[in-house]
Formats: sequence, structure tokens, C-alpha cells
Amino acid sequence: MTKAVHFIYITIFALIIALTFAVLAYYGYSYYHTSLQERFFRPEHAVLKPSGIYGHGLGIIGSLMIIIGVFSYMIRKRNRSLMRFGILKYWLEFHIFLCTLGPVMILYHTAFKFGGLVSVSFWSMVAVFLSGIIGRFIYIQIPRTIEGQELSLSEVRDMKTSAGDLIKLSTELDEESYNVILDSTEKRIGVSEGNFILRFFKNRSENKKSLKKVKSVLKKHNITKIQYKQVLKLVKNEISLNKKIERLVLMQNMFKHWHVAHLPFALVMLVIMIIHVAVTVVLGYRWIF
Repeated sequence: MTKAVHFIYITIFALIIALTFAVLAYYGYSYYHTSLQERFFRPEHAVLKPSGIYGHGLGIIGSLMIIIGVFSYMIRKRNRSLMRFGILKYWLEFHIFLCTLGPVMILYHTAFKFGGLVSVSFWSMVAVFLSGIIGRFIYIQIPRTIEGQELSLSEVRDMKTSAGDLIKLSTELDEESYNVILDSTEKRIGVSEGNFILRFFKNRSENKKSLKKVKSVLKKHNITKIQYKQVLKLVKNEISLNKKIERLVLMQNMFKHWHVAHLPFALVMLVIMIIHVAVTVVLGYRWIF
């Protein structure tokens, strides 16, 4: 999938979610803004109440979307034989699409009336949705292959080149200048040092200073523009890989804690959803079947 096609793919998902939300909000605006006691007397009540033709349908379709979104991604992620069926990150994006559109439909299925055991499932769903946003942020911070597979720490380290040897071969620098440049490619703050946000800005500042120092050293020597660009490219690449190594270790640790919150809420939501559906069927509620 090219970048242009991928952009269209994501845009279509975003438009479907936004359009669905807008249509449901517009169609039921007056009904949902009516107090619970007065809704019974409104003409839309028969179709928009949770057991109504539209309200019930939204609950069924929304629940199916969540179930398909969760289990399709889980199966694709754990079953290597399915690797030929699309890149993992595209499956994740499809999972996010269904697990965003599904809750929107379920929200309108409830008619904004929360109570009893079902409310536990609903708020668990909200917790899953919000933690999913955080999880997505963590996910995109972890270095990955073009297929979307997470890189291991050793794989990222293997990407590091012998920048010092390459610089020696491509330029004629004195020992002091060479050491300054080499130091700029090795310098980084340990992953366990200090607050993440403070460390991020400190790293950013250190990297800028290092690049500035390298440029200053190179300008003092009689090297060609091509050599100048080659050395800067090597230094920037090494700094970038150092950042990836730090980010990988940090995000992997965060991901472990994230699963502790995301998975239990997802299980609670699914279990209560199944109980809710079973009770609904037993009590004789039907949709269009």
C-alpha cells in the first residue's frame, strides 16, 4: 500500500466515524435532549429507545464491530500463517476503526441512559477506548519494520554503523576533532535517568548542541561539501538510532503496564456484553429477526 493509498484508507475511516456521529447526533438531537421522563411521549421514542428498531440495531451492530475488531486483530497478531494477509499495522488501524465506530453506536443505543450491570460494561468500554488512545501513542513510539513488526533491542543496535571508522576513511581530521565527532554519536542519557519528559527535552537539547559542535569542527577543516554532508548524515543517523534505542526500552516498559489496564477492562466489557445479550434474548426482545 503506497503512502497515498494509505492516506485515503485512513481518511475514509475517519470520515465514516465523523459522519456516523454527526448523522446520529442530528437525527436524535431533540430526543436525546429531552428528559428521561418526557421521552416516552415523543414520537421518536418507539425507534430510538434502546429496544427500538434503530436503538436496538445500533447496539447489535456496534457490539459486532467491537467483537470483530478485537478478535480479528488478536488472531492476526498471534497467527503467523496469516502474515500474508496484510501488514500488521493496517490490521491495527482497522481494529481502531471498528473499536471507535462500535462504541459510538453503542453510546446512541443506550440513549444516554446508564444504569445497572450494563453501565459497568459501558464505562469499561469507555476505559478501553481511552486506554486504547494511550496505547496507540505508545505503539507508534516503538521502532518497527516496514511490515509493522516490533524491532527488538538487539535489532535496533545492529542497525548502528561504525560511524567512527567511516568518518576516518572519508575525511582527514586530527585526533581531537575526530574524538569530538565520535563523542557526539555515542552521547545519550540512560533510559532510567530522571523523568521521561525532562529527559526528552534534555536529550533534544544535547543532540542540538552535539550537531552544532560537529558542524563547527568540520568547518575548521579543509573538506569538500560532499564530505561535510556525509559526516553530518552519519552523525544524525547515529543520534537517531540512539534515540530509538532509548525510546524502545522505555516504551516496552510502558507497554507492559498499559496491558495491565487495557486487557482487564476489555474482558469485563465483553463478559457483561455477552450477559446483556443473553438476558435480552431470554426476555424475548427481538430486532428484525
